[in-house]
Amino acid sequence: MKKAGLLALCVLAATSANAKVTLPHFITDNMVMQQNSTLTVPGKTTPGATVKIKTDWLDKEVSAKADADGAFSIALPTPAAGGPFTMIITDGSKDDATVLCNLLAGEVWLCSGQSNMEFQVNRNNWGSRLMNGDEVVATSQHPDIRLLKVKQNTSFTPLDDAAVEYGGWVEANPATMGISAIAYLFALQMHDQLGVPVGVIDTSWGGTVAEAWTPYEGLENIPGFESQLKTIKDSNFDREQVKKLYLTKYNEWAEQIQAAGKKFDLGTMQTGNEWGKMPLPGKWELSVLPDFDGVVWIQRELDLPADAAGKPMTLNIGIVDDIDETYLNGVKVGGLEAPASQREYKIPGNLVKGGKNVITVKIIDLMGEGGVKEGSKMNAIVDGTTYPLDGEWSYSADLTLAELPRRPESPEGPNYSTVLYNAMLHPLKPLPVKGVLWYQGCSNVGRAEQYDPLFKSLISSWRKTFSNLEMPFYFVQLAGFQAQKNVQPESEWALLRNSQAKALELPNTGMAVAIDLGHPTDIHPSNKQEVARRLALLALNHDYGKKDIVSEAPVLLSSKVKDGKIILKFNGAVKPTSTAVTGFIIGDKKGNFAYANARLDGDDTVVLSSPLIEKPTIARYNWADYPGGNLYGTTGLPVAPFATDK
Repeated sequence: MKKAGLLALCVLAATSANAKVTLPHFITDNMVMQQNSTLTVPGKTTPGATVKIKTDWLDKEVSAKADADGAFSIALPTPAAGGPFTMIITDGSKDDATVLCNLLAGEVWLCSGQSNMEFQVNRNNWGSRLMNGDEVVATSQHPDIRLLKVKQNTSFTPLDDAAVEYGGWVEANPATMGISAIAYLFALQMHDQLGVPVGVIDTSWGGTVAEAWTPYEGLENIPGFESQLKTIKDSNFDREQVKKLYLTKYNEWAEQIQAAGKKFDLGTMQTGNEWGKMPLPGKWELSVLPDFDGVVWIQRELDLPADAAGKPMTLNIGIVDDIDETYLNGVKVGGLEAPASQREYKIPGNLVKGGKNVITVKIIDLMGEGGVKEGSKMNAIVDGTTYPLDGEWSYSADLTLAELPRRPESPEGPNYSTVLYNAMLHPLKPLPVKGVLWYQGCSNVGRAEQYDPLFKSLISSWRKTFSNLEMPFYFVQLAGFQAQKNVQPESEWALLRNSQAKALELPNTGMAVAIDLGHPTDIHPSNKQEVARRLALLALNHDYGKKDIVSEAPVLLSSKVKDGKIILKFNGAVKPTSTAVTGFIIGDKKGNFAYANARLDGDDTVVLSSPLIEKPTIARYNWADYPGGNLYGTTGLPVAPFATDK
């Protein structure tokens, strides 16, 4: 059948509900096939049936026989960039054919990670919106850019299919901008530069850890995951059995925290030097406890009229980040681990007194900003009367995150080892992709030593999954976040960035530096356009032969000590964005660090010194949670953070 005939068939007979052949949810109309590759078309039909595929880019039909379970798999060579194309799949029965229309061939990229990858074009993303988002949406009509968004799901065994948004592949337009902003903006850059159709697959989930995106085999040799892997294996990869074992471990963890923390009468308002005042709702990092992760106690007195005694109460204490245990007059009345959920606890009347009642809340913050989300509801309701609880609360910091035993991960959430790989990555293996874009790492901050081998294993595992051991893999280094500090040698964020950079030891990897695009109080910076541009520069330079495009800033070539100074030489010209060169610290063998006086010597050398460090041996650049370095290459790309001792 000629191409015109197949296109007419698309108009007259779209995929029928009566078709016997069924395909995975990610092989649909509007799909972009990676050009000049091999697409595997799996599916189900009548056991033993012969399945035939006819396309308008192949001269001959391709066929395969379904097995005893009705499963089949057919490999199709894909055409050069172009389209639209049509695919007809039949099984020899009288049922209607399965017809896929409006297919294109071009370049396909898989986009994955946590919230900064999930960050959508058209919505409020945890309080942040895409820079110039309305304009991006309004100008998003691009039929040659196609989008596939995988629904969020978990599994303890690798799945063969994945649920998808929008019913499958869709064309880019204002109605389909509930897609990863980085994925779409990258596709826009690539389409403009290459002039071919571009498809992007968005498989992402905010707040997730790298081990959840890594297969079982990829974690077996990574220290720290032995317990979870043993639990999965001992449970025979069954979710319900994993849950039973988890509950035992969680209770043990909670008892450990209870035993290690402060001891006081939870039914009495506390005073003394250990107790201060905190405005709520609000995040404590923005007021009284900057950079604090761990356990914080808060208290508030609630004065009720005498006739309220013995009457039920509804207690709203806001959206607590991350975990709360709530007490009224010393009795536990609620507790939840849900940083996005309003706490509303129903309290029986026998716990409610006339006069002064004491509300005590233990908050456990495991990362990022802790406290009670701004604007959330804080009040008590008794007998139809509402008593406001917003305003000033007493507080006392307890155990820091470093002092807490590591919490066992819930198998009900997305952060248990392997569960996202199994449900949201493994099913996509039939689709050939040009490469991967990855933006993740925030949720692994604090475990930088482990992240080094973990991230490398994730990359290698994904390449095996897609049967392409040289598959390009480009990732975004974490942006600056939290309070700015000139000297912070023990920064956990800097350590994690360093572990990310070590993945560059693997071939065909690249890192988009985003250190200068962050925000001190927003972990979701809005300038995704520049992040996407920097990723596109890597792909265009490394994979599409555009060697005239500069994709990386100069890197450190050598470091030497001379006359109490450290001399850093780069492999290209660097320049600051102001007269002063900022962002450097120097240290000695004793572990003393100070902010460095830095000056350029020529166009590729920086000289560091400090009167506070007599015998410097160590130089670090942009080494802080939210550093202030201003060194760039001549094309405006930022020099990546580094440490000569790491």
